[in-house]
Amino acid sequence: MKHERQTILIVDDVPANIGVLVEFLEEKQFRVLVARDGEEGLERCRLVQPDLVLLDVMMPGIDGLETCRRLKQDSETARIPVIFMTAMTDSDNVVAAFEAGGVDYVTKPIRLTEVLARINTHLALREMHRQLSAQNALLRETNDRLLQAEKMAAIGQLAAGVAHEINNPIGFVNCNLGSLQTYVTTLFGVIDDFQQAASATHAVAARMAELNEAAEVDFIRHDFATLMSESRDGLQRVKDIVQSLKDFSHADNADTTFADLHQGLDSTLRIVSSEIKNKADVVKEYGDLPPVECISSQLNQVFMNLLVNAAHAIAARGVITIRTGRAGQWIWIEIGDTGTGMDAETIHRIFDPFFTTKPIGIGTGLGLSVSYGIVKRHGGRIEVHSEPGKGSRFTVHLPIQREPRHEP
Repeated sequence: MKHERQTILIVDDVPANIGVLVEFLEEKQFRVLVARDGEEGLERCRLVQPDLVLLDVMMPGIDGLETCRRLKQDSETARIPVIFMTAMTDSDNVVAAFEAGGVDYVTKPIRLTEVLARINTHLALREMHRQLSAQNALLRETNDRLLQAEKMAAIGQLAAGVAHEINNPIGFVNCNLGSLQTYVTTLFGVIDDFQQAASATHAVAARMAELNEAAEVDFIRHDFATLMSESRDGLQRVKDIVQSLKDFSHADNADTTFADLHQGLDSTLRIVSSEIKNKADVVKEYGDLPPVECISSQLNQVFMNLLVNAAHAIAARGVITIRTGRAGQWIWIEIGDTGTGMDAETIHRIFDPFFTTKPIGIGTGLGLSVSYGIVKRHGGRIEVHSEPGKGSRFTVHLPIQREPRHEP
C-alpha cells in the first residue's frame, strides 16, 4: 500500500533563497508548498492543513514569530508543528521562537541534511502523538463502556431485587382484596335478608329504610364495586410494572437465550412510559417474529435508548411508531418518530461516543454508542434514516441465530 505524501509548507519572502531546499524535499517524496509572507502562510495553513511548516523569522508585514502565534491561536492549525528558519541564533531570539509556539529551529544558511533530520523527527513525533491520542480516546471509550455496563448491571440487579421484594406484599394485598370483597358481599347479603324479614312489620320496615338512607347503603353498595374494580386494576398495573422490571433486567441470566423481542419491547415501553406518555402516542405495527438468540436484557437497553431518544426528539405532541418484521434468517425492529430529525452531518456522528444533540445535563452522548456496540456484538447492525423536520427512523437488524447463513 502506497503511503500518502506528507505536505511541507515553506513560508519565506524570498523563495529563490530556498529553491534548493524545495527541490531537495520534493526528491525526498514530500509535497512542498511555498508562501511569500505571513498572511499567505496563514491562509494556506487553514486551507491545506500541512503536516509541518518551515517558517522564516524575518519577513515584511507580520514576521515569523507573529505568524506562528496566530497559527497556535487558531484551533484548526494549532497542532501543526512549526520549525523556524533564522540567521539569528542568540539566546533571546531562540527563546522567543519557542515561546511563540515553535518546536525547533534551523540556522541559515540551510544545511539540507540537518533540515531533513529535523523534519523527519518532528513528523515522527506528530504521528506518535496522533497514535497516542487515538489510543487515549479508545481507552476512554472502553472505560466508559465498562462503566455503562457496570451501571446497567447494577440497575438490573436493583430492579430484580425491587421486583422480588414487591412481589410478596402484592400477593398479600391481592389475597386480602379477594377476602375483603367476599366479606363485604356477605354483609350486603345479610342487610338484604334483614330488609326482607323486616318488610312484614311496617314499623320495623320504616326504621330499616331510615337506617339504609342514613348510612347510604345503596351508594356504598355501588361504590364498593367500583372501588374494588379500580383497586384490582391498580394492583394489576403494579404487577405489570414489577414483571416489566424482571423482564427488563434479567439480572440472573446474562447468557444467550432465545427470547420474544415483542415481550421485551412491551416491557421496555412500560418502563419508559413516564418519558413518553406526555410527548407521543405509541403505534405498534408488530409483524411475525420468531424467538431470537440474544441476551434479552442488553437488547432491552437498546430499545430503551431508542425509545427515550425518540421522545426527546419530539418538541410538541407527536407519534412514535414501532414496526417489526422478518427477512429470511434476519429480523428487524424499526422505531420511528415525528420529531425534529437530523441532518447528514449529525447522522454521520450519531454513534460516536460523547456526541449528543441534547442540552448540557440532559444526555451523556453514550446511549447510541452503547446501543451500537450491543447490536454489533449480537452480529447485527443499526440503520438510520432521517431528515430535518421529518423525524427519524432507527432500524435494528439482528440474525435469528448468532451465525446466520446470509444477510438480507
